[in-house]
Amino acid sequence: MSFTVAIDGPAAAGKGTISKAVASHFGFAHLDTGLLYRAVGAKVLAGADPVTAARALDPVDLENDALRTPAVAQAASEVAVIPDVRAALVAFQQGFARRDGGAVLDGRDIGTVICPQADVKIFVTASAECRAQRRFDELTGKGTDITYETVLADVKARDKRDRDRAASPLVPAEDAVMLDTSDLSIEQAVAQAIAIITDAGGVASRL
Repeated sequence: MSFTVAIDGPAAAGKGTISKAVASHFGFAHLDTGLLYRAVGAKVLAGADPVTAARALDPVDLENDALRTPAVAQAASEVAVIPDVRAALVAFQQGFARRDGGAVLDGRDIGTVICPQADVKIFVTASAECRAQRRFDELTGKGTDITYETVLADVKARDKRDRDRAASPLVPAEDAVMLDTSDLSIEQAVAQAIAIITDAGGVASRL
């Protein structure tokens, strides 16, 4: 039996951290869908055909630190506009969601496009200022020379692009539970997400 948890939200809201912790707590498999296009982009940089790479993608391909490089990010943006690549990756995500033992998928359109029938949908959010501070701390912690104001402007610009795009805009599913992490610690946010899933009922009996 399968049990699918869809977790969506904007950048730096905490959905990735929450998703990993939730998956670990319940013993579910976890998929960071944001890495899919990067994984295909990395294969293209290595000489693969983009559609062939997308259709042959394996979860182990996502376990690669090199997926975070600027070159891979650029390649990902280029392959993302190819319809057959997008179709293959949608199929990959939907197949992952149906796997036995439960699955947590995090992204931007999981509850609305990829898994509209998910058992639980959570939309993780936080104020733009809070998310910018988190991203600023992360970047400066790695030695990046950047100002908070620049990061905040980037966060707001990305939010606008995600909300206004024609295909799969970033919006909460109508039946998603909102989780605002602006004033929460990581531990508190994870605890609330676990409570939301537990309150949905029947988790254990469905697996």
